[in-house]
Amino acid sequence: MTRTTPPRPLDVTALYPELAPLARTAVRLHPRAGSPSAADSSLGGPLLWPADEPWPGCPEHTGPWHSGVSPEDVRLRRRVLAAAWARPRANGEELLSEEERVIVDRATRKTRIPQDGPVPLVPVAQLYARDVPGLPCPEGADLLQVLWCPFDHAPDHLPHTHLRWRTAADVVTPLTDAPRPSVIGEAGYLPEPCVLHPESVTEYPAPHELPEELAERISAWEEENEEEAEDGEADVYYQYDLSVAPGNKAGGHAPWSFSDPFPMSCPECGAGVRPLLTLDGAEWDGGSGSWRPLEDAGYTGHHVDGPACATHLSIGRGYCLQLYVCERSCEHPHLRNMQ
Repeated sequence: MTRTTPPRPLDVTALYPELAPLARTAVRLHPRAGSPSAADSSLGGPLLWPADEPWPGCPEHTGPWHSGVSPEDVRLRRRVLAAAWARPRANGEELLSEEERVIVDRATRKTRIPQDGPVPLVPVAQLYARDVPGLPCPEGADLLQVLWCPFDHAPDHLPHTHLRWRTAADVVTPLTDAPRPSVIGEAGYLPEPCVLHPESVTEYPAPHELPEELAERISAWEEENEEEAEDGEADVYYQYDLSVAPGNKAGGHAPWSFSDPFPMSCPECGAGVRPLLTLDGAEWDGGSGSWRPLEDAGYTGHHVDGPACATHLSIGRGYCLQLYVCERSCEHPHLRNMQ
């Protein structure tokens, strides 16, 4: 099923023509719960991996044990909570039964869990170039795979990410049973398998990246709209409705939010970098509801178990993780940033 972003509330380039040259195309991935195969683009699904190629592990997290939670317990907790939110309840009735509460609590308490050898990396994303227009693949490659270690890493307290570019046709004998970690550090680093419904949209820079004079004019326009609104809230905000699409996406602009933009360059050659992939736990929220796909407009259930949060990813305190690649060669080491 396709996912369709509603038209933007207004044509921002009609108000500010200087934004037009700054437009970029982003591909919203629209992950939804499903059963993807290794032949599909997915988030949290199986990867097309050669059977004779070693599966990467994290050298910083090697056995014999780690303090964390069981992936099986995390997935069971999600199923229990989803079922609980979906069933009718009488006024004052507890959400969970005593047995369900035990399951939910167990998945949130970190304990010592054995792990033989390095923790296997977790599949996060698989993108076929055929599904994602403009995916900046190296020459001859048509597949991007993203894995990460499901533990925080110093100094930025983010999962260590690993990118693998490959040519799908070269994988003659695929791996059928990938190694899985017996323990993970953060439940939010274990994505649920999701099929993708890619959609190209147009983005403009976040307010933080605009020239100062233009950003001030847009801010004044928003304040004027707020003054004219009966409830003191404008119908349209540049940051939330007209600039950067929320959620999981490829390409586009960086979603700068709590920090000002800072220079980033390729650690190998010093060239500039560009956004490759944004990983987010929610496709929209209360502030970015105008980006909610038309096909999901009828959903009235619990937000965290609904289509907006199908991946169950959680980065920091509800932030998103961006991966950047070198403008000269995407095979150079990539960069990470959380916003």
